[in-house]
Amino acid sequence: MNRPGRPLAIFLLATITGMAGLAGIAIASPSRPSKGVTSSPEAGGTHIRVDTRGGPVHLFRPAGYDRRTAGIVVYVHGYYVHVDEAWREHRLARQFAASRRNALFVAPEAPAGPDERSAWEQLRPKLTATLRRAGIEPPRGALIVAGHSAAYRTIVPWLGEPSLHNVILIDALYGNESDFRAWLDKSPANHMTLVVKGTAKWADPFVQAIPDAVTVPDIPRQVGQLTRTERGARVLSLRSQYGHFELITEGKVLPVLLGRTPLATVRRAPARR
Repeated sequence: MNRPGRPLAIFLLATITGMAGLAGIAIASPSRPSKGVTSSPEAGGTHIRVDTRGGPVHLFRPAGYDRRTAGIVVYVHGYYVHVDEAWREHRLARQFAASRRNALFVAPEAPAGPDERSAWEQLRPKLTATLRRAGIEPPRGALIVAGHSAAYRTIVPWLGEPSLHNVILIDALYGNESDFRAWLDKSPANHMTLVVKGTAKWADPFVQAIPDAVTVPDIPRQVGQLTRTERGARVLSLRSQYGHFELITEGKVLPVLLGRTPLATVRRAPARR
């Protein structure tokens, strides 16, 4: 496993994560929310915070959410921030809403430093338990995993999840390159979006070794500015005009990246199910 040297690790102080969905996840019928679950309006949708043994988990349902066609997006933060801080300081609900994707967004606690271990070593059972505690019936659409910087540590063990076909790494490929390549080679349905800023030393050779990978010189303001070939690429690498921190703190990148996924667009008229 390749890891960056100490200087780059310090530079990368991450503010960070059969069917094309969660149909394979066995989840009991939802019940009333458990103790330790709070819900409040935010960014035009509903924000739910769930206390778990592995730390808090934040959920977001955007306005217009329709479970019948929705997917799930799991976002993972990086080092030197905990999920409560990331949710508030990075305005994650606003970024999720700005994507206009019909999805249930999930942001779990992740390691805040190199000496911490992820409490979400297995994606399937953690999602199952969290949604059950929140009293939410899971959607059956596409499962998307997105992460910033050191999020790659949390994401690697999830690559064995059969329903995971879309991974977004936001300046987050600087270790476990062979694991990500093996996941890509495992199925033609697997797609990866890479944002490259401080991780070029690792990401560039990775992309160059994939014959059908496509690279664009910067991140567009809207996903519609990508060509059809770029939007459909199995591996799309975007050079970043934003700094490593600004990739998340500016709130301009994640909504665009989510637009490249197979998630449907939310309807303008709110519809809760």
